[in-house]
Amino acid sequence: MAMSSDLLPSDMDWVHELAKNELNPEAANIFNTVNQFDPKQIIEESTIEFLEKLRELFTAYTRTFNGYSDSNAKFSDMKIFGITNTPADFMIFRNNVKLVFANSAHGIINATFTEHQRNDLATPGNEARKQSQDIIAQIGPFLDVVWTYQGEKVNPNRLVKYYFVEFVKASRIARKSSPNQLLLKQIKALLQDQGIDL
Repeated sequence: MAMSSDLLPSDMDWVHELAKNELNPEAANIFNTVNQFDPKQIIEESTIEFLEKLRELFTAYTRTFNGYSDSNAKFSDMKIFGITNTPADFMIFRNNVKLVFANSAHGIINATFTEHQRNDLATPGNEARKQSQDIIAQIGPFLDVVWTYQGEKVNPNRLVKYYFVEFVKASRIARKSSPNQLLLKQIKALLQDQGIDL
């Protein structure tokens, strides 16, 4: 009998554990190794799988995107980093913009854009603008985990495509203005505050 091509060997682990417990029923009472009915465990495993799927897609798209930059010659490369002391959280970085995907709470994956900018009019220093969205796990029939955004089911491929495009737009470097243009912009803003238009 041929196995389905969609099944990985790891997809069969629970069957092996179930059979081992059947061989030794006394041990099964002491060591319950099959946690297929523990919703908390199911969500934790699904969170790691979902984050790994997202990272795999981002890595493939990033590799293709960076291929056009000629090693930073035409535009800055994107970089993907794992986040220390987490099972699957990761971050995408380019031009002082970060996009972080993190398991912020049980059953919640938080996607956060952070952009560090210099403030032109205030005292010198870095400011960070943040935008974040939550992707939430819901347990469906037969303990199937569905990832949702605002109550709607999420397709990982579409999610990654959306965030990838938004990240490229947010991390694109605008042409730098000359100091004189910056000063003129500030003077114009001050005059407009006084009701004077140029």
